[in-house]
This record gives sequence, C-alpha cells and structure tokens, in this order.
Amino acid sequence: MTRQLVSSGSPFEGEIGFSRAVRTGNRIEVSGTAPIRDGKTAGIDDLYEQTKTCLDIILKAVEQAGGKPTDIVRTRIFLTDISRWKEAAKAHGEIFGDIRPASSFIGTSALINPEWLVEIEASAQIED
Repeated sequence: MTRQLVSSGSPFEGEIGFSRAVRTGNRIEVSGTAPIRDGKTAGIDDLYEQTKTCLDIILKAVEQAGGKPTDIVRTRIFLTDISRWKEAAKAHGEIFGDIRPASSFIGTSALINPEWLVEIEASAQIED
C-alpha cells in the first residue's frame, strides 16, 4: 500500500517529525491542526476565527491527498476553554452541517502555543 505524505509547510513538521496529513489507501489522517496563518496565530482570542482557520487548513490537506470535504468521517476538536465550545461548534457546523462526521469536543489544559485556543484532528475515508 502506498503512503502519501502531505505538508502544510509548518516549521513544526520537520522539528517534531510529522506530516500535516498521511494517506494510505483510501484513508486520510490529518494531524492536530493549529490556527496558524502565514506563520502566526490567526484570530488572537477569537475562537470562532481560529476554528475556521484550522478547518481551512484541514480541508486543503484532505484535498491535497485526493479527498474532498464529504470524505471526512471524524473530527476531534481540542479546546483550552471547553465552556466556549459553541463558538467552535458554529464554525464546525458551517462546514460540516450537511456532512455530519462523527465529532468530539475535548477540553484540554493547554496547547503548544498559549495563543492557540483550539487544535483539530480529522479522518477521511475516500469512497471507491
């Protein structure tokens, strides 16, 4: 089975040793995706904007791996303040309202950068 690696250009990829996404067969797994735009945190203190940024990066990675938004079957949303989950849910729902992947909202005490309010993982399954 071939293994396709997708890079987003994040400096963390080489430092940590990971890919933004990996496709094996019809499966695409997208790494934890932070709200980084042009090398900086997007939407400081704006959870909705940060969530949209993460999801945009994820959608691009899935497309680079040969998938499309409707192939996404799972998302995991990690929040540093779980009480603000509705802000992230609004952004998620705008993209996935009709697709409706399995999804989890998980509260965590911190992410790598204290400016990040959210980090998101996704899984996709490409139909034959």
